[in-house]
Amino acid sequence: MDRDGTIRNLAALRLAIGAASWATPRVAGKLFGLDAAANPQSPYLARLFGVRDIALAWGTLGSEGETQRQWLIAGLACDVADTLAGIAGGRGGYLPKLSSVLVSGTALSAALLGASALREG
Repeated sequence: MDRDGTIRNLAALRLAIGAASWATPRVAGKLFGLDAAANPQSPYLARLFGVRDIALAWGTLGSEGETQRQWLIAGLACDVADTLAGIAGGRGGYLPKLSSVLVSGTALSAALLGASALREG
C-alpha cells in the first residue's frame, strides 16, 4: 500500500471509532467488551476519546508535508499510549482480558499504520 492509502486507512479507522465513540458511546464500549452500565461516567470518557480520534483524522487528512508529519507523530503518540493503557488495564484487572486485547490491538493497529505512513514519508 502506498503512503496516501495508508493515511486514508488510518484516518478511516480513526473517524469510524471516533464517531461511534462520540455518537453512541455505550454501544461502542460494548463492542470493546466494556460495561458502561457499571460505570455511568464512561460515555463522557468515550466522547473525549472519540473527539480526539476525529481531530487526529481531520488534522492528518487536512494537511500535507511537515504539518501532516506532525499530525501523524501526535497520533502515533496517542496510539502507543492507548496500547499501553489497554495492557495496563488488563494486567491491573480493571479491564476484562478480552477488552484489554481488543482495545490494545486496535490501538496497536493504528500505531502500526501511523508508523508505516511516517516511514513511507
